[in-house]
Amino acid sequence: MAVIHKKVWKEYFAEILTGRKRFELRLADFEVHEGDTLVLEEWDQETQTYTGRSKEVVVTYALKTKDLNFWPQSDIDTYGYQVIQFG
Repeated sequence: MAVIHKKVWKEYFAEILTGRKRFELRLADFEVHEGDTLVLEEWDQETQTYTGRSKEVVVTYALKTKDLNFWPQSDIDTYGYQVIQFG
């Protein structure tokens, strides 16, 4: 299993810490699999520095969208995507 470090902007990191946000929407420019550990590191985009706070989470599900063709490209261009959390 891999350990993967990722920046998280402060406002999203706060939601992760409270447990309200339990997902990440990321560009699929790295490999991630169920069982991997994400080390989420709080990033202050104003100062362009890490705050020193981090949280480790285990990946329980990863959905790759590159080859999914659920909607026509014109609809995606018009509406975009939304991620819906439930649980």
